[in-house]
Amino acid sequence: MNSNVPFLSVAPLAKLQERSSAKWRDFAKDVLPLPVAEMDYEIALPIREKLTQMISQSDTGYLGGLPELAESLAFFAKSRWNWDVDVDSVFPATDVGVGVIEMTRMIVQPGDGIVLNSPVYHNIGNWIDELKCHRVDAPLKRDGLTYSLDFEAVEKAYASGAKAHFLCHPANPVGAIFSREDLVTLAELAKKYSVVIVSDEIHGPLVYSEGAFVPFLAVSDTAREVGFCVTSASKSWNLAGLKCAQIVTGSDRFRAIAKSMPPAVLWRASLFGAVAASVAYRCIDWLDSANATNDRNRRYLKEILESSVPQVGYRIPDGGYLAWLDLGALNLGSNPTERLLKEAKVAFNSGASFGPGHDQFVRLNFATSEEIIAEAVRRIASLA
Repeated sequence: MNSNVPFLSVAPLAKLQERSSAKWRDFAKDVLPLPVAEMDYEIALPIREKLTQMISQSDTGYLGGLPELAESLAFFAKSRWNWDVDVDSVFPATDVGVGVIEMTRMIVQPGDGIVLNSPVYHNIGNWIDELKCHRVDAPLKRDGLTYSLDFEAVEKAYASGAKAHFLCHPANPVGAIFSREDLVTLAELAKKYSVVIVSDEIHGPLVYSEGAFVPFLAVSDTAREVGFCVTSASKSWNLAGLKCAQIVTGSDRFRAIAKSMPPAVLWRASLFGAVAASVAYRCIDWLDSANATNDRNRRYLKEILESSVPQVGYRIPDGGYLAWLDLGALNLGSNPTERLLKEAKVAFNSGASFGPGHDQFVRLNFATSEEIIAEAVRRIASLA
């Protein structure tokens, strides 16, 4: 990371508790909430100014044609990843989940198999359930706390007759970033078995070194043939509540599918979200500051865990702002998350929700202040 990039500030805890989002409303005031994947930083000034202007002008109608959204996404993709995005191949949706579901609904039938890679973002399984399909798990390969795609498991899943693969790239909650070579291999396997890869790339901009993340559609002609991407500015610029994601296609086949989706997929997205994303994709300096702050925090978390509660297993993630902590050595019982909430007044995501065999893990959001990170670790240590 560039050492000259300024860090972002975080309001005091009492001020954060005045926010209305689920992160701050779902728990009592004495609970430190660190499960929800949203950052505690102030959003970029150009986004704030644009939204304020819209409110002052009563510009609060429905989202219609907004070409600047696709243009800004294409600008960012080219400048950050050297990925050429065709603006006519970008389609708005309410959020990433809606984009994934509505596109996949045009491809699968109820009862079909859809591949996922546990441990993985828990809502991916919920999306499969909503489609009335069944989950086909090809678990990530684990080496200590380092995770990677297990191509033997993936091929077995594809060969079972699965119709689609919901790929979480970068991987949430484990913080892994899949290499270009691995994505090329994945695309070739998908072509061999006629599987559609749906790449959820919502955390793609949240990386710590240039070139670490490569969009799936940018790796090969085969990737563009077998898959599509769904992304959003919501995680990287902290805009989740504004509700606008983008479906990106790279082939005539998937472009046609996107165009055939019900008109409501567009109409249910938010004008505020689309305009905010249009501004966000050009706020690269702010994103660099967010990544620099998260880089500092992911390392600080490592230091304070080692000094305060070294029994906790933690590998500094390659991307994102989510820490995957192994609390097994603390002997907190069958549900560490529940005990931490009840006795230590600190809330995390339970590892069990991300896949079988991870009951002793928790997911912690470190996109906050060093003070809050330190207090979270202190509360964990109180039960050690």
